[in-house]
Amino acid sequence: MSVVLDTSASVPDRRLAVWQDIVCDVFVGLDCRSDMQETFWGAVSQSVVGPASFTKVDSCAQRVFRTPSRIARASEDFVLLALGNSGINGVYQDGREAVVAAGQFVIYDTTRPYELRFDDSFAQTILQMPRKLLQQRVGAFDILTATTFSSDRPLEGLTYEFLVRLSNTIDRVDPATATRLLDQGLDLIAMAFAERMHARAPEQSFHRSALLYRLKNYILTHLRDPELSLPRAAAAIGISPRYTSDLMASEQISFRSYVQAQRLERCKRDLSDPAHIARHIGDIAFAWGFNDLAHFSRIFRQKFGASPREWREHTIR
Repeated sequence: MSVVLDTSASVPDRRLAVWQDIVCDVFVGLDCRSDMQETFWGAVSQSVVGPASFTKVDSCAQRVFRTPSRIARASEDFVLLALGNSGINGVYQDGREAVVAAGQFVIYDTTRPYELRFDDSFAQTILQMPRKLLQQRVGAFDILTATTFSSDRPLEGLTYEFLVRLSNTIDRVDPATATRLLDQGLDLIAMAFAERMHARAPEQSFHRSALLYRLKNYILTHLRDPELSLPRAAAAIGISPRYTSDLMASEQISFRSYVQAQRLERCKRDLSDPAHIARHIGDIAFAWGFNDLAHFSRIFRQKFGASPREWREHTIR
């Protein structure tokens, strides 16, 4: 169920201050300024899906700042993807400026300063997510902050439409389905990002990011294969095993640890899904590439603090 907050119940001269509190509550620590004063208005409604959230924002002209002092006091590591519904938004980060209108989207990083400028009334849908959800799919994407993604590009248009529809659907489906849909949305974002990085000048860092995306995509699409290995993945994308190890090392994780973590996440998801209640725990583990049930149970407990059976009993009642 979505949570709705707005300034309508506040006295006019307090609405901007109340809005500041709402924005900092819903997102991360931000400073808001506006010349609207007593005529200021704004409303947000937020729906949570796992570690991410969709927030619809309707408000009037303002400027929003994520300052170094705010960042220094924070521990969050989120990225925000803003989908334009109406109005025009200027986004400034990392020395770049993006202008975002209806049908377009932009991403910005909460761990570095940014400014948002709205010169008139606007409506947006914001997908807030931990950075790791995208990094595990596409690697580093810092070069894409404050970049306009537009429906003129087919893949970007598909991504925009899917995320907007998902934001409107998330409260009407069960949590397990919502999580699966979010995964598909994140995959689309990663593909749109990879396409943009590939289209840029062929600098080495861009090339590495593109290879890392291909490597992770191969892993994620072959998780069910118990024979998935570093040499096999390297051969599939046409690089050496040593270079494959180097790519994963740049993410501070080994190939084996990454594969294991992704398999565990999918087993946890299925164990939490009422649709799989009739399946034996071993069937789920083996379906995601594990071949030793005792080993699976041990590392599942190490990762999530409960055995697979305890996790299922706790999440499905």
